[in-house]
Amino acid sequence: MTLSAGLIQLLSTLVLELVMLKTVSDAENLIQSLGASRRLEKHLELVGEVGRGLTSKLDELGVQYNKTFVQIGIAIHDAGKIIHPEELEMGGHLHESAGEILLLEQGVDADIARCCRSHSQYDNMSVSFEELIIALADTLWKGTRAADLELRVIDAVAARLCTDRWAVFELLDRCFEEMASEGDERLSRSI
Repeated sequence: MTLSAGLIQLLSTLVLELVMLKTVSDAENLIQSLGASRRLEKHLELVGEVGRGLTSKLDELGVQYNKTFVQIGIAIHDAGKIIHPEELEMGGHLHESAGEILLLEQGVDADIARCCRSHSQYDNMSVSFEELIIALADTLWKGTRAADLELRVIDAVAARLCTDRWAVFELLDRCFEEMASEGDERLSRSI
């Protein structure tokens, strides 16, 4: 049985589209091509700074996780604000499902596209460790602490390192506080 040239072309396109976000640069290029405002790009960059700090700490501790997923998830987590730019100023949740749909329409892997929802709905859905890190970066960037989220991350790190919460609590709490303390400075660069 042979496949027609058109079907082969379609399958090739689908395979390429499903793996198109291999790097942060791929994600940034997609966000730009979809019409992201400069302000949205800046926001994603600032959350990325915090994400790099978090992943550096996780790497230092020897935690096993999908670092590329975290980096790409951070780079696209607010894609829906391309459709709902008013939520850059006033907040809101319309961008979450809109971003997931937008990315799925672009052929982005469903697990990555889901970060558009899970970065703020992590309490209402089953999420991966990587999605918790994305949510934490999006919280800490502006100087906000979220004790419940932080404890979930601490507990997940402790489980991955086969130790108890208190063995990592102080290290991670200090890291989170340091990142949050720089929130005002990052906010001043977000405009």
